[in-house]
Amino acid sequence: MNRWTELAREVNFNEKRVNALELKIDKDCENIFALFNPVAIDLRFVLAVLKINSNLERIGDIADGICRYVAEASGPFDADLLEVTRVSEMFTTSIKMLEDVQAAFDQEDTKIARGIFKMDDLLDEINGNANAVIEEYITTHSKNVRQSLHIISTIRKLERTGDQVKNVAEEIIFFLEAKVLKHVPVK
Repeated sequence: MNRWTELAREVNFNEKRVNALELKIDKDCENIFALFNPVAIDLRFVLAVLKINSNLERIGDIADGICRYVAEASGPFDADLLEVTRVSEMFTTSIKMLEDVQAAFDQEDTKIARGIFKMDDLLDEINGNANAVIEEYITTHSKNVRQSLHIISTIRKLERTGDQVKNVAEEIIFFLEAKVLKHVPVK
């Protein structure tokens, strides 16, 4: 078993913990509603936590899905494939988005939260180009079709991760500013 397979199994184990924590946080929020009847900013906070909790659980599911591709791989992914698809850039950007959204929540900083939107645009751009890039790659690397399919699926999952993190940023803004940004184009 290689190092990547071990990491993939660790992510799978932690994803199960994330699922358990989601249930606990949901229950805690339900208890806050029942026992304290929060209003104004306190109500927005509990509502935001409920939605953020769901987004974080989905990110755990997505990470687990990506790790399944790594565990199934018979060897390392082709370096050219990783470069032309920009999947490493997507991964790095996704991690940065998660770090920033955590900082935005911890520091109650909507400026940091709004910075997430631009990073999500980068993930959307890479995802939008993925089909053409993979198609061109496969024409010259026909032996790597399976890897290419795993990579395009990973790209889709990383793009979805960006959407989930963006949702968390929107909830932070809702909690702090009482502004609903869902379904509103961000400028």
